[in-house]
Amino acid sequence: MSSNNIKRIMAETNTNIVNTNRFLKEVKLEVSVDFICLNNKGLLLTTNKVAASSDLKIIEKYLKELNNIDSNEVMSFKLL
Repeated sequence: MSSNNIKRIMAETNTNIVNTNRFLKEVKLEVSVDFICLNNKGLLLTTNKVAASSDLKIIEKYLKELNNIDSNEVMSFKLL
């Protein structure tokens, strides 16, 4: 993800956490995002429990739908 996208997401971290969790709840998932921070490879999201690949796809979908970022630069999440 480009540094511009990361800056835009980080500038609204609290809003993005709340909205991501609302999005996850709407699709009936029990996983929620607790924290968003930067690391040397991009964004690091911590969740309340181990997230499945399908959970990460839903979070990725939410981020791609943000209006203020270039969705073409959002890469797939990886489990750490």
